[in-house]
Amino acid sequence: MVGSSHEALHQIFQKDPALLTKALQKVLHVPFPEPREFAALNVDLTEIEPVERRVDTLLRAETDEGTYLLVVESQGKVDDRKRGSWPCYLSYLYEKYRCEPVLIVITQSSRTAKWASRPIRLGFPGWESLTVRPLVISPDNVPVIADEKQAELDVPLAVLSAMTHGRGPQAPAILESLAAALRTIDPDSAAVFVQFVDSCLADPQAKQMWRELMTAIQYFWRHPLAEQVREEGREEGREQGLEQGRIEDRRQMVLRILEWRSIPVTDSARERVSACTDLDQLETWAKRAVHATDAAELFAEE
Repeated sequence: MVGSSHEALHQIFQKDPALLTKALQKVLHVPFPEPREFAALNVDLTEIEPVERRVDTLLRAETDEGTYLLVVESQGKVDDRKRGSWPCYLSYLYEKYRCEPVLIVITQSSRTAKWASRPIRLGFPGWESLTVRPLVISPDNVPVIADEKQAELDVPLAVLSAMTHGRGPQAPAILESLAAALRTIDPDSAAVFVQFVDSCLADPQAKQMWRELMTAIQYFWRHPLAEQVREEGREEGREQGLEQGRIEDRRQMVLRILEWRSIPVTDSARERVSACTDLDQLETWAKRAVHATDAAELFAEE
């Protein structure tokens, strides 16, 4: 069964096709020409015979140097069947559209990336009849963007960073930087990015932190994705009062970030955070927790 993470990894390019060519140019350093326009094509490659063939995302890119078909495959794990189906997809698409197909694989797994990047050679060794060289976007070539200013300079690249690196001890800094950068772009584009990052985060702690960060951004509440978070907030508001619920959320966020980053939380630090009722102070501590190496650093400037 296809999961939300798989869907988000390729569907974001349907929402923002320019992000795909930026990934080719900036991540893979492929001199792909700047498209004048994009068109989404039917992803179903099934023919008359009862064999279903379907790619994840298919875009036509019109450039000054010609027309290209961008074939995007989201790959969660090694699947040797793709070594046969990918050449089939490309040959079929070239025959149907008479445009040069470009295979792009996106994955969150370094192991899968290494497997997918191997050229597919069909035929006699040294005289192959067909060679396919997938372009692979993965944690190995997408830069880690964990600095607010860097994220603001290139928000789409920061989104790719969160989608491919959003797990482990570096995730808090990555998500915090992206959350700040989203405030600098138009709300509609930001809401789309919020949705796809949320869908890609497989780590429950990372997903929870992302949703907590998004509660502070007003446009997030206009997106359907926020309904679940909003309902949880209503329940807590009924029981404790809206303001108290926000304070408790921030207390838990501070402690979760420290624990998530494997930083020991002393009893005195836990008591101090738990006793704080100042929402702004708690948010300041949460930001410090992203970069702190010791729990005491939260309170260093007080």
